[in-house]
Amino acid sequence: MKRYPAEDVWREVAYLAYHTSWSLDTLLELQHRDRVRMVRMVNDVDLRSRDARVAANA
Repeated sequence: MKRYPAEDVWREVAYLAYHTSWSLDTLLELQHRDRVRMVRMVNDVDLRSRDARVAANA
């Protein structure tokens, strides 16, 4: 089993916790691959939302 740097795991968990209402246990139970995928997906949604707000205020 490959171990990932603890700082990377905490960064991913903090990002997802900020954007979701998931518990710490739920976030830590995700496989690293799944957690990284969710970070990317949440980030994409966040960027699209920001772009829409900027466009609406332009």
